[in-house]
Amino acid sequence: MNDLFINQNSYHTDEATPRSFFDKLLLNSRWYFLYKYIGVVFKSRKLALRGKYDREQWANSSIDIFKTIESCGGRFHITGLDNIRNCEGPVVFISNHMSTLETMVFPGIIAPIRKVTFVVKDSLVKHPLFGPIMRARNPIVVGRSDSREDLTTVMKQGQELLSKGISVIIFPQSHRRVDFVPKEFNTLGVKLAKLANVQVIPVAIRTDFWGNGKFIKEAGPINRNKPIYMDFGKPLTLHGTGKDEHAQIINFIVSDLAKWG
Repeated sequence: MNDLFINQNSYHTDEATPRSFFDKLLLNSRWYFLYKYIGVVFKSRKLALRGKYDREQWANSSIDIFKTIESCGGRFHITGLDNIRNCEGPVVFISNHMSTLETMVFPGIIAPIRKVTFVVKDSLVKHPLFGPIMRARNPIVVGRSDSREDLTTVMKQGQELLSKGISVIIFPQSHRRVDFVPKEFNTLGVKLAKLANVQVIPVAIRTDFWGNGKFIKEAGPINRNKPIYMDFGKPLTLHGTGKDEHAQIINFIVSDLAKWG
């Protein structure tokens, strides 16, 4: 399995190499980026339909997208990788959600270290292109139309997965957005971790390098002047209702976003 991140606590991309005007024009093009990205997606979809899209293939395809982002001028600054390795058993990763980028890159960072899956919207697993890929990774699927039903689904399936040693990634925001609004950051992840008696790892990200498209979110523009930041916090053990830890997660994200500007 890809070991790009295994033996270090942080990963920082060097400053972008100076390029010719033509290279800059090509690599700054969203269409070039999307062409390379869609190529990885189609390859992954083919493997998924053949029943061969396992954890290793998922991690490798994620790393391919990671490298595509770097080749198009994206500069990664990832910290806290030791916290993924040092937690006690499976955990619930709780992150803010800014763009498609974190969904595509997280597997390449986390899956080489521990088993993991996502909580995703049902529209994603039904999508003709992305659906087979996501279904192959056994996600927890929610509808986002009935919060009570979603809570029941996440609690039941999440507890089953965590009991099998599979960590869960949750984006508590209702949708992707560049600005972080704490009141929209629900307690679903903390409730799951409390029920399953596992730790949580707070994750702060800034991924507006890859913008959201007006009509198709995954087809948004890229901006190589915007560095990509990801910070994996220390594992938190929940006490009481988990209210204090939820506040710590929000403060962790707010603090990092303020530091990154």
